Amino acid sequence: MLSSVQNPRILLLHCRWSKPLHHHHHHHRHYPKAIHAAAQAQAVSTSSPTSQIQIIQKSIHSREKTARQFAEEFINRLRLTEPHVKSFLHVSETVLNEADEIDRKIDRNEDVGPLAGVLVAVKDNICTADMPSTAGSKILENYRPPFDATAVRKLKESGAIIVGKTNLDEFGMGSTTEGSAYQVTANPWNLECVPGGSSGGSAAAVSARQCVVSLGSDTGGSVRQPASFCGVVGLKPTYGRVSRFGLVAYASSLDVIGCFGSSVADAGILLQSVCGHDKLDATSSKREVIDFTSQFVAKDYLESQPLKGLRVGVIRETLGDGVDQEVVLSIRGAISHMEELGCIVTEVSLPSFSLGLPAYYVLASSESSSNLSRYDGIRYGNQIVSDELSSLYGGSRANGLGPEVKRRILMGTYALSAGYYDAYYKRAQQVRTVVQKSFKAALDEHDILISPAAPSAAYKIGEKKNDPLAMYAGDIMTVNVNLAGLPALVLPCGFVQNGLPVGVQMIGAAFDEEKLLRVGHIFEQTLQGCSFIPPLIADEFKF
Repeated sequence: MLSSVQNPRILLLHCRWSKPLHHHHHHHRHYPKAIHAAAQAQAVSTSSPTSQIQIIQKSIHSREKTARQFAEEFINRLRLTEPHVKSFLHVSETVLNEADEIDRKIDRNEDVGPLAGVLVAVKDNICTADMPSTAGSKILENYRPPFDATAVRKLKESGAIIVGKTNLDEFGMGSTTEGSAYQVTANPWNLECVPGGSSGGSAAAVSARQCVVSLGSDTGGSVRQPASFCGVVGLKPTYGRVSRFGLVAYASSLDVIGCFGSSVADAGILLQSVCGHDKLDATSSKREVIDFTSQFVAKDYLESQPLKGLRVGVIRETLGDGVDQEVVLSIRGAISHMEELGCIVTEVSLPSFSLGLPAYYVLASSESSSNLSRYDGIRYGNQIVSDELSSLYGGSRANGLGPEVKRRILMGTYALSAGYYDAYYKRAQQVRTVVQKSFKAALDEHDILISPAAPSAAYKIGEKKNDPLAMYAGDIMTVNVNLAGLPALVLPCGFVQNGLPVGVQMIGAAFDEEKLLRVGHIFEQTLQGCSFIPPLIADEFKF
């Protein structure tokens, strides 16, 4: 047992004294009255997070409520909050028509699929045939792919309604969503703070209840860190669990499509719909997909210690120097809660943990310099007018790509160049192997590993925009999981003193998503005294 974890009530106390956004009344002076009223309400509830997907399914099948009524509620909330949050780059105009069609199918007793009537937002680096797919870059402005990504196709086959495309750091390169070529997304908990990145739009959209669930992508933490900042659940699957076909490539050996939800059940149901082998992606796994929803046991049926005997390893290196003490307090509280649930908690040391960050940036930048060479104004991307081929290439890329993308392309090209390949790229690959082995050894001894999802809660917009190294350092909690190709689940576990949420990261063995979902679901169902609905919409959100 951890010697530093003595008080099993610390998490409850930490949740109860937190008053989300009460320190920020002046931030809301420009809101419409409806939002302002909601912002004044303290979000306190002792009820467990419920699955919005399951509520929608039950309601529309029993005809208690129509798919159109649910769609109208979300669209109205989106219109009210979007001018302030700015989660979306494109909103579909066919949402209500698609909801009407679902209602007609139900009236005819036709099969409508497990996600019928569920509004899903999709990160704008995941291709959609009927909407723009810009990857947050000017070089792909107005680009409409001729096909859907496999994950999007599966969503549509499950009956989901794609509500729109969400904002992101350009090509997924960033940790704040300030790197978008189009707009800066705000954190629904405090509009002066970043939502995280690069999937900040997808996280903010779920947090503000503008949609039910959303898809993001995670190359080095781009689902998990925004989930922590925005107080939602973020699930990064095992590499190969979800097809990457139709995902705009950043670093192909690291990229995965991930899921956001307001509950663990919603994230798991969404993963169930999009995962599985795809012949269009040579890296997608042929491993059979089990029914993740079987892991979700209702709170009333849980034993007094439902996780008795579960071996939990707390990564020592993630709670030391450089981590905000209020974040450490929240994670310690989460650990105490897991001990109450019957877990056997011990500290585990991963000495190679700090090596993951530089290795990740060498590998990701190297792969991006190769992947992004296609955006030259000839094969892909908007083209400038020029008489010379070399200036056409150079001008199109100079005008179309942002500063962070150029920085990473240059770093990657340098790392792959003659004379430096062995010193940087090859050594980074060797470090990757060390990281994989250390995780495997730790997970042979433990069922799951625990760490913070980020070293701090959300920070102010603009605070780190001009300091790339400080921004890169914020990824230290998440990049190792991508290097090892492992699944990880982030779910909210508390607040820092200014009312911003904190997420705990649970890491599992490869293809062990079901265990993470089971543990995460029990954790959130038994977590008392916290509500993770932002005050921005808490009073208005009645479900």
